[in-house]
Amino acid sequence: MLICPECGAGAVRQSSKALRRLYKTQNGLSKKQPAQHRLYSSIPPSSLTINGTTYQTDSHTNIPPNILTYLPKKLHLQPHHPISLTRQLIESRFPTFKTYNDLSPIVSVHQNFDSLATPPDHISRSKTDTYYINRSTLLRTHTSAHEADIFRANESSGYLISADVYRRDAVDKTHYPVFHQLEGARVWDRRKQDSANVAKAVWEDLEKLPRHELIVSDPNPTVHPQTNPLQPEHTLEEAEAISTHLKRSIENVVVEIFSRARLAALASSTAAAAATNEPLQVRWVPAYFPFTSPSWELEVHWQGQWLEVLGCGVSLHRLLAHAGQPTQLAWAFGMGLERIAMLLFDIPDIRLFWSEDARFLGQFREGLAEGGMRRFVPFSKHPACYKDVSFWVPEREREGAAAEGRGGVGFHENDLMEIVRMVAGNLVEDVRLVDEFKHPRKRRESKCYRINYRSMDKTLENEQINQLHLDICNRLTQDMGVEIR
Repeated sequence: MLICPECGAGAVRQSSKALRRLYKTQNGLSKKQPAQHRLYSSIPPSSLTINGTTYQTDSHTNIPPNILTYLPKKLHLQPHHPISLTRQLIESRFPTFKTYNDLSPIVSVHQNFDSLATPPDHISRSKTDTYYINRSTLLRTHTSAHEADIFRANESSGYLISADVYRRDAVDKTHYPVFHQLEGARVWDRRKQDSANVAKAVWEDLEKLPRHELIVSDPNPTVHPQTNPLQPEHTLEEAEAISTHLKRSIENVVVEIFSRARLAALASSTAAAAATNEPLQVRWVPAYFPFTSPSWELEVHWQGQWLEVLGCGVSLHRLLAHAGQPTQLAWAFGMGLERIAMLLFDIPDIRLFWSEDARFLGQFREGLAEGGMRRFVPFSKHPACYKDVSFWVPEREREGAAAEGRGGVGFHENDLMEIVRMVAGNLVEDVRLVDEFKHPRKRRESKCYRINYRSMDKTLENEQINQLHLDICNRLTQDMGVEIR
C-alpha cells in the first residue's frame, strides 16, 4: 500500500501494480494474454425515446445514457444560475433583438453541418467529436445549427440564440460534454432601401448605438485579399459599415460585462482586485471562421492577460441566400457562456455549474445586483487522488469493422474521455496523457493516462476510487480493445 501524495492526511491508495494485478485477476487475464477484441461502443438499443419522440438507432448511434440526462436541465434558463445571469447581461445590450432561448437540442445533420456549408470530411462531423442519435440526427454541437432556420423565418432585423450544446471533449476544469453558447446576428435588407444606400442605412443605425470609453486596438484593415477577403456579393463600403456596426455593438457588451466584473472583483478584496483596477482594453484580431468573412476574434485585457472572448464577422452571403434571403446582409457573433461566466464570477471548475449544492447555487440568488455582481466564494476543497492507467493501443489491422465504423480512425483520445465520464461522472477532475512510447521490436504503441479523482462536495474513499478505476479499465478493454499493461 502507498500513501497518495495528492490525498489528504492518512489517505491511502493501492499501487498501480496492485490495481493491475487485481484487474487481471478479476478478468482472468495473464500477462501474456491479449485483451479480447471489442466493439467500438456498447451496443445501443434499437430505438431511443428523447423528449417524447422515438428515434431509430443505427451504426452511427453513440450517445451514452448519462448525456441524455442533461437535456432537461437548461441551466441558461434557471433564473439565478450564473449561466443564466451571464445570458441576461448580454441580452440587456440588445433590447430590440428577438430572443430564442428554448430551441430543441435535437437537430438534423443538415441543420448542424450542411446548412452551414461544413465540408463533408470536416473533423466536427466525426463520431469522435459529435453525439449522434442516428446517421441523420444528432445533438447540436453549436447554436449555429438554428441560424439558417431563423434567417429563413425573417421575424426580426436582429436575433439572439442561447442554448445548451453537446460535444465529445477532454476531461479537465474548462471542458465539459455539455456547455452553453450565445450567438447573435443583425440583418439589413436591400429591398427596404435603394441598394446603393445600404451602407448609408448601416451608418445611420451605428449613430444610434451608445458610445463608450474603451481603449480599442484595431490596426488592421477591414478586408485583406488573402487573410480576410471581401465577399464578391458585397461592396467595400457595405463591408466597412457592417463591420464597424458589429464592433461597436460587441464593444458595448464588453463594457457592460467587465465593468460589473471589475466592481465585483474590487469589492472582493482579493489579490486579483489590484490587477483589475486598470483601464479596460480590447483588441480586434483577424481570424478565420467558415460562416463569416471578414472575421475577427475579440480579446480583452483582464487581470494582467489577454483573453479571447468571442468570434464574429460579416455573415457569408451564400448562407443567407440558401436560407431564402438573397437580398440581405448581416453580421454575426458567437461566444461560450461558461467561459464568460467563469471569468465574471471567478468560478474555477466547470463542473461546479452542474452542482445542485445549495452552498453553490445560494451565492447567486441576488441575481444581477445593482451596479455589480457577486463573485463565487469557495466553500470546500476536498483532496484529490490520481491513478494511472497504462495500456497497449490496439493495432489498426486488428480493429476491422470497429475502426471502419468511425471513419477508419484507430485509438482516439475522446473515446477514452467518454468512458471516464460514463463510469465516474463528475468525480473526475481531469485526465491527461503523461507518457507514451512505441516498442522498437514489437512495433506497438503504449499510452499512460493519469486520472485525477476529486469530488466537489465530499472526500472520496479509497475503496470507491479503486472500484471506479477498475470499472474504467474494464470499459477501456471491452469498448476500445486496449490491453492493460
